[in-house]
Amino acid sequence: MTDNSNTYLAVFLGSRTSPQWKAWEALSEADRKAREQQGMAAWHAWVNKHKDAIASMGGPLGKTKRVDNGGITDISNEMGAFTVVRAASHEDAARMFENHPHFAIFPGERVEIMPVLPIPGG
Repeated sequence: MTDNSNTYLAVFLGSRTSPQWKAWEALSEADRKAREQQGMAAWHAWVNKHKDAIASMGGPLGKTKRVDNGGITDISNEMGAFTVVRAASHEDAARMFENHPHFAIFPGERVEIMPVLPIPGG
């Protein structure tokens, strides 16, 4: 079994109907490209700053399929990406994402951080 102590899942969230996304889409192509370059540089700086705490880089998420008793359905949700980090506490993990480029530069809305718990009875 994997030791998940001090491990946190960060989920990057945002909606294409949000005011942030509408403002992003209203930018000229040149302004959007400039913001993308600024955002990627900031993201690389964030990764470099926290490289020792990143347990899994994760990545962007594609289209979603829901599977339930009714079968398989194409759906949309607000999840855009994820990463897994290690930190001494939940608060310390959350602090890593303050002013993250996901919402400080890009049109994302928030990052939600939650502990990865042990499997019950595992």
